[in-house]
Amino acid sequence: MLDNLNWWEIGALLLLALLIFGDKLPTVINDGLRLVRNLRNMARNATGDLSRELGTDIQLEDLHPKAFIRKHLLSEEDEAAIRKPLQGVYDNLRADVSSVHDDLKDVASAADLRSNGTGPGTATSSSSPAPAPRVSYDDAT
Repeated sequence: MLDNLNWWEIGALLLLALLIFGDKLPTVINDGLRLVRNLRNMARNATGDLSRELGTDIQLEDLHPKAFIRKHLLSEEDEAAIRKPLQGVYDNLRADVSSVHDDLKDVASAADLRSNGTGPGTATSSSSPAPAPRVSYDDAT
């Protein structure tokens, strides 16, 4: 959450919090931490109640609808039956994409002027001068 803040920015935020809240800052921090602890306990109690009602062990991550259905309502055979019609489409699409990728690699290697040393439409002769190296902006300044 605070990965993009450096030490100076964090210090400035703490100083700003001290200026806004003054002597009440420790109590505000304690109230905030108490709120977070209470929210965690409420979530833990809700998942425990739901586990008892459904008769299965449910974690907080299992409450996502897709994960819940996959874990608790579908058997492995049902999941395989659902995936079977789409697996052929997926395999065909993957084969098409890989062939297009290979074709693009071939075109890129044929068009790469540095790899074969000749440009398109130029005759290959040993008397043609080599292209001048590019001068970068840093070299010119």
